[in-house]
Amino acid sequence: MSADERRESVIRAAITEFARGGYNGTSTEVIAKRVGVSQPYLFRLFKNKRELFLAAALRCLEETPRVFADAVERRPGRSPLEAMAAAYMELIDDRDKLLMQMQTYVAVASAEAAGDHEFGERIRAAWAEVWDQAQVAFGGDAKESVDFLGCGMLINVLVALGFPEDHRVWSGLDMSDIRAPR
Repeated sequence: MSADERRESVIRAAITEFARGGYNGTSTEVIAKRVGVSQPYLFRLFKNKRELFLAAALRCLEETPRVFADAVERRPGRSPLEAMAAAYMELIDDRDKLLMQMQTYVAVASAEAAGDHEFGERIRAAWAEVWDQAQVAFGGDAKESVDFLGCGMLINVLVALGFPEDHRVWSGLDMSDIRAPR
């Protein structure tokens, strides 16, 4: 395996481990073990745990606007809202990616509370790309973007908490054109 392929394996493993244990609850040792590399080798690929977490978080966040753009481009007979919502539901079917998103928000908030404002800068920039893609899809309509992304955040919470699709908490969401979450 090349260094780039190994780096990719480490990022995928980091997404899984950080998603399940959070930044503070996940050791780099467990990530290295999942990939089958030594911890010193892992630190040749990423200089520290923070850099590794950031790579995993950015991977998840950067995938979202790409998924949105692709869905809008390939949306035969669907509105941008329907296309992006359906694509996002498929994306968060990967529970580790969903939980990594949630862990990212916690890690940034924790870093900010501790006075580390730099950590969140790249995360905020990546999240701004999600916003920008929604703005493009909705023709610059900020209200539609807010409604869509706000609904998406609610869906994140409901899926992360494991609410079944027939639970009353889903009743206010129009899921008629979107595959129901698992």
